Amino acid sequence: MARPAAGRAGGVAAGRDRVPAYPVVVGAALASAGIDVDISRRAYLHAFAANLVSAAVRLIPLGQTDGLRVLAALEAKVRSVATGTAGLGVADLGGAAWMVDWCSARHETQYTRLFRS
Repeated sequence: MARPAAGRAGGVAAGRDRVPAYPVVVGAALASAGIDVDISRRAYLHAFAANLVSAAVRLIPLGQTDGLRVLAALEAKVRSVATGTAGLGVADLGGAAWMVDWCSARHETQYTRLFRS
């Protein structure tokens, strides 16, 4: 399978030699499809929460039914965060992921992997 050209992913320009972050690509795809921004925010946050719950179901003895209960319990928070982030701009962004970067660098050499393809 061919790799996208450097600086492009899904048709979204990311600058020289960089690929945009997943949330940026999702936002661009949803916008180009004409999907309402409020629905898009809520759907993205729900999907993110669902992925975390799915990982928890695999890592701990949670079970599918309890996983769905956890996801259902998170819905109010997902709606709250989606509503609370309306109107924020690029200047409001921030974050730090030092541990994620460190773990990502070691990912390929770790013995156990959460998901195998």
